[in-house]
Amino acid sequence: MSRSESLAEYLRDQGRRKLDRVEVRDGGRNARSALALLDAAVYTRSLEDDDPLLLALVEAGCFGPYGCGEFRPTGEVTGVVRSWESGEPWQLLMSIRSALQGAPV
Repeated sequence: MSRSESLAEYLRDQGRRKLDRVEVRDGGRNARSALALLDAAVYTRSLEDDDPLLLALVEAGCFGPYGCGEFRPTGEVTGVVRSWESGEPWQLLMSIRSALQGAPV
């Protein structure tokens, strides 16, 4: 499985998790988040493995020590993904990269 496919699978799983979440009076937050994450999964699948956004995840160790394993999110990545509600797919990936580089998201 390529890096882009592995990251896309993670984002798709997180989107599905949001779809399954039921919260009274969430104002549609979970639905918006689910759609944004599913959209990001489709976008991510189209990226080449040498895309700068994916390489930032490799440098952060999200694909194992040699960058060849399946995607394993860091705490920073998990935080960004869990709080993501809307935006373009590339914006999510840029937010992830910023979080990994210690910049304010």
